[in-house]
Amino acid sequence: MERHITIKHEDLQLAGTIHYPEGVCSAGKQGHEDFRVPLVVICHGFVGNRIGVDRLFVKTARELALAGNLVLRFDYGGCGESSGEYGDLGLESMIAQTRTALDYALDCCDVDLSRVTLLGHSLGGAVALLTAVKDRRVKRLVMWSAVGYPFNDIVKIIGRNGYDESKLKGKTDYAGYSFTPKYFDSLGLYQPFQETNRFSGDVLLIHGTSDDVIPVDYSFLYEKTFWLRSDGRCDKEIIFQADHTYSTGTHQTQVIGKTKMWLRALEERNSDWQHWSI
Repeated sequence: MERHITIKHEDLQLAGTIHYPEGVCSAGKQGHEDFRVPLVVICHGFVGNRIGVDRLFVKTARELALAGNLVLRFDYGGCGESSGEYGDLGLESMIAQTRTALDYALDCCDVDLSRVTLLGHSLGGAVALLTAVKDRRVKRLVMWSAVGYPFNDIVKIIGRNGYDESKLKGKTDYAGYSFTPKYFDSLGLYQPFQETNRFSGDVLLIHGTSDDVIPVDYSFLYEKTFWLRSDGRCDKEIIFQADHTYSTGTHQTQVIGKTKMWLRALEERNSDWQHWSI
């Protein structure tokens, strides 16, 4: 079952879609431990939306819901059907919006608080990580083709001339979005690679070898920094010839399938651990 929703965040109205696993009441909480479900919140990338290129996030949410997860995908302010001006909000606002989306999802039904996952693509991958280090409710991270250097990576996409125009004239246009110096300044405040040691949960990294937007090398560097932690494991999957948005049917099947398998393996591992402990 799917339901379109609106999430209020400060003066923004965030459009979202929530996917309920089979057997979970969409009207509210069940109130019984047996109905507690894992939660996945999907964080889209730069100037993206909750549908995704070639409906990637729609397909992902439906597959994960069929696998027993409660899934929320939403549009960041100024994107998709949400209100606001994306190019004026900044990265700190995206982190805050993600936490508000978590608040909403956790109040929808009985969520197992030990199985809360943020799944982020591209800039959304960096936002997922930066949210997780601030919000201890996040226990797992899935990062698809994640941005590593927000300022450099986004300026590369927009173009140096666009950045210079923003600083000189107060704004620049890219793909119909107006970006202000405030937006760029916010990107420069965050260094995701330096934040990995602050997240103690499990992480899955997925990247395509033909990604010409965000280098696949970032996932190898992320893996190294995550493995320096004292807690939490990190797994990496490299998809041969996949581009930044996994834009073929084969690559979509792989990225969704590998994510489902990883989450299922965590469930099985935790179940085995509980039985061993007993």
